Amino acid sequence: MAEGGEDVRLTAWVRGRVQGVGFRWWTRARALELGLVGWARNTDDGRVEVVAEGEREACVKLLELLRGCDTPGRVDGVVERWSEPRGSLGGFTER
Repeated sequence: MAEGGEDVRLTAWVRGRVQGVGFRWWTRARALELGLVGWARNTDDGRVEVVAEGEREACVKLLELLRGCDTPGRVDGVVERWSEPRGSLGGFTER
């Protein structure tokens, strides 16, 4: 992971019109720009689950982007959970 700064794991569940609109692809692109590793996947209840690891500052920025108005589709809300990084992720994938 990146040097300098505390590494964290962000898990975010995004609800709204976020499936079938390119949201996971968009999330992957933003995460890679921020130097994060992890994945984004659709859940059975219509949300997108995002797991990202890297510097806390980059994860906070990703969370801000997920809550922003420039996402594909429509975001009605984001629930977040912070934890210690597991260090087992490589790259950022759409699942």
